[in-house]
Amino acid sequence: MTWLESIAFVLGVANVTLVVRRSLWNYPVALVMVSLYALLFWRERLYSDAALQLFFFILNLYGWIVWRRSVAREGEVAVAILTIRARCYWLAGIAVAAAAWGGVMAHWTDAAMPYWDAANAVASVAAQILLARRRLENWLLWIAVDLSSIALYAVKGLTLTAFLYVIFLGLSLWGYREWRGRA
Repeated sequence: MTWLESIAFVLGVANVTLVVRRSLWNYPVALVMVSLYALLFWRERLYSDAALQLFFFILNLYGWIVWRRSVAREGEVAVAILTIRARCYWLAGIAVAAAAWGGVMAHWTDAAMPYWDAANAVASVAAQILLARRRLENWLLWIAVDLSSIALYAVKGLTLTAFLYVIFLGLSLWGYREWRGRA
């Protein structure tokens, strides 16, 4: 455990708690958190996770804009649900992208766990996009990512980060419950 992981951990808990509460303040907290995790994951040779944090930075900027517009238009951050067809497309896209990205990481880098890391990264990207678009299903993807990430980070010896994902799992379950009542 390092100071970098410790600070990112605290910001991660604060960020997801703010997301569950549908607070716009989740975005500035997220921007700092993902920047710190990008450094940590790069150092641990989890390149997909490091790249994911850079993508999260951009998606958090996008989400901040979308959520601000929702609040201005509707008085709160509104929640919607995907159609069954859209859910199928999202899942197929995640599977294909994860296999392709894992193959790239396995072939072109010295990534520690290329396919596992890639699957978590791709599912996280999808979840973050759905979160920015205020779709309930983002929480179901986060639950799957949290479960997988707990194991990955434990295997890599990132104990505090694995524990963070245990907390994220609880927050994701809470988020799903809260948002389901708003959809």
